[in-house]
Amino acid sequence: MDRSIHRSRENTTLGIVIILASVFLMSLGDALVKQVSTELTLWQIFVLRSILAIPIAVLPLLFRRRPWVMGQDVLLWIVLRSGLLVSMWIAFYMALPVLNLSVVAAALYTGPLFIALFSALLIREPVGLRRALALVLGFLGVLVTLRPGTEAFSPAMLLPVLSAILYALAMIITRSRCGGEEPLVLSLALNLSFLLAGAVATGAIALWGSGPREASADLFLLGHWVPMGEREWGLVALMALLVVAVSAGVAKAYQSGPPAIIATFDYAYLVFAAFWGFVFFAERPDVVTVIGMILIAGAGVLVMRQNGSVRRG
Repeated sequence: MDRSIHRSRENTTLGIVIILASVFLMSLGDALVKQVSTELTLWQIFVLRSILAIPIAVLPLLFRRRPWVMGQDVLLWIVLRSGLLVSMWIAFYMALPVLNLSVVAAALYTGPLFIALFSALLIREPVGLRRALALVLGFLGVLVTLRPGTEAFSPAMLLPVLSAILYALAMIITRSRCGGEEPLVLSLALNLSFLLAGAVATGAIALWGSGPREASADLFLLGHWVPMGEREWGLVALMALLVVAVSAGVAKAYQSGPPAIIATFDYAYLVFAAFWGFVFFAERPDVVTVIGMILIAGAGVLVMRQNGSVRRG
């Protein structure tokens, strides 16, 4: 029993380290997407990034010592997980051109609250009082940052909230149905889904025949593909590396520990997003936003100080 508990604590610690590294890289990737959103279309990014990312994910799998076997039931769950995540990123990226990165990040991070809720309802994952208080505190910080009901609130903020719900469902599936799968396999499936979504949307826009006025008004979502130079190709290549690392890292993190704990450290994305927002776009969070982020950081401190009865579901 003691050995099992010790192993569980080690796995949870590993999950926390991996999720912190993953959300740091994820926030950088999102900042890059926001930066090129005035130059490239979302679907062009999806297709080209995936074409570069898929070989990166496949190569390590070719050198595995153990043969990879997947059951039909698991395949269906992986497809559902990938579909949820692609839908999540589409909703998230739709908000990027019109909202500050830190604000979009704050709206997205209602996700850990949904993860805790879905963990309790769908997979019966225990959520202790201290963790519940941490999640409530983090959610309060998100509300302070978004300020619903005030002039600072925009309906576009509902898009990243929708993303949060989709993300939560995908992470519950990762934990409960894909816990034994190779993270790079999950990353490969996700990038194949990105490629499919980008190709279908590109074809639909070509058939629909959006005019120049539509394309200029919303190039990112409705525009046709545009020529790319060395800079654009370099950014897409970097985004491909990041998407493989992030998708594999997030999968491994949620495989390693209870979703309610890992989700709380997911909040670190907010701090990283604010950092990249300042570096790339000179975005400066106001005082209220900073207060919200302090509340969110407090949620992470609460979880770090939890008692030792960590269990794997």
